[in-house]
Amino acid sequence: MNTLSYGLLSLLSKDSRTGYELMQHIQPFWPAKHSQIYPLLALLEQKGYVEFVHVLQSDKPDKKVYSLTEIGLKALQEWIGLPTDPPVTRDEFALKVYCIGLVNKAEAMRMLLERESYYIGKKERYMESYERVKGQSEKPLEELEIHDPMFGNYVLVRKAVLKVDADLLWCEWMKSKLK
Repeated sequence: MNTLSYGLLSLLSKDSRTGYELMQHIQPFWPAKHSQIYPLLALLEQKGYVEFVHVLQSDKPDKKVYSLTEIGLKALQEWIGLPTDPPVTRDEFALKVYCIGLVNKAEAMRMLLERESYYIGKKERYMESYERVKGQSEKPLEELEIHDPMFGNYVLVRKAVLKVDADLLWCEWMKSKLK
């Protein structure tokens, strides 16, 4: 199985979901499209890792809601223990900054302000996610332990906030270099 398959199993370990919901929830981790997810779900179902129920809808086409099976859970647990590949980074902005001296300071500042605005928007969305996790948790987030249901959500939102804070700090530093 590929990493995206395990990603889908990971999401299903928390909640049953439709293919569309899986596509939406996998995006922060993996930029997957419908054309990837639905064939993988069929394969995972064939192998017994997931099962689904048909949900009838009167105003829309029927949908399939997928759940993780015991076999899928065992496969997921084994995968978690395997070595993890290094993260893949593709950052067009970093490439542009590498040669930013080829444009005038006003253009460079415009680029940085646009990127800073992007990061501010990201941080706002992450803070909304943080508040949702906080509202769903039975105890203060700082007291969550590894087996608490909201632990994974909490630590990933925290990581996202820390990363975007670092990006914002870097933007401030870069702007000071252009003055």
